[in-house]
Amino acid sequence: MQAVEKTHQQLMQLRHLLREMGSVLVCYSGGIDSALVLAVAHQELGPERAIGMTALSPSLAEAERDAASQSAHTLGATHRLVDSHEIMRPDYAKNGPDRCFHCKTELYEIAVQKAKEWQLGYIVNGTNLDDWGDYRPGLQAAQNAQVRSPLCEAELRKDDVRAIARLLGLSNWDKPASACLASRIPYGTAVTFARLRQVEQLEEALRKLGFRQVRVRHHEEIARIEVPTNDIARLVTAEMSVCVDRAGRDAGYRFVTVDLRGYRTGSLNEALPSRSLPVIA
Repeated sequence: MQAVEKTHQQLMQLRHLLREMGSVLVCYSGGIDSALVLAVAHQELGPERAIGMTALSPSLAEAERDAASQSAHTLGATHRLVDSHEIMRPDYAKNGPDRCFHCKTELYEIAVQKAKEWQLGYIVNGTNLDDWGDYRPGLQAAQNAQVRSPLCEAELRKDDVRAIARLLGLSNWDKPASACLASRIPYGTAVTFARLRQVEQLEEALRKLGFRQVRVRHHEEIARIEVPTNDIARLVTAEMSVCVDRAGRDAGYRFVTVDLRGYRTGSLNEALPSRSLPVIA
């Protein structure tokens, strides 16, 4: 009972924050965090004063784009797709540890322009408190653009977000986390259209084979697959291994491997000399 009451109180706080803003552009990826922000903003502000914006770029998988559109349609929220060209930024394409900063800078520059065009008062994102627990230079880009994070302001963590989304009846309340495709490419390896398509093709094939949460880490000729540890046994059965290996070769990989440590967010950050959080001015 206490948990339910806490969830209701957190929802009321989120409603208050968004209602107070008056009008918002929601940077909407289709993940559960930004979906919750869009859902509550739509309920509190209406379709003309709460608009979800999804940036289309090669690093957004087609399946994620379609899911975002479907989710927004189900909510009845206003949803607009805009083109993003971060891959044309040299500092993004070279894929240094600050890649996410340059990606989010592109996103928020577009958002600032569109907020003015659509006459919206604030730009908001789906960052929650747990996002501060990993190396995320994109948080600096958000601060530079004066983007607000209502989930953080309401002191919500990922579990809180899912609880509120479930309370509201959002169909994707338990959707696995999904980062952009570029996050599968090791730092120092350039982000290219071809590499992004390889990752997308193999991940989509794995989902069709029944693996709901999966990452394909791109190591040139080698695909390193991460699935939750309780899925590894099924992944390496004789019959499944043949299917997965074939899918990897179809995607252009010579070798397909399985990471025995299983799926974990930000595993490529493990190669960084320091995993300290970005400095926020």
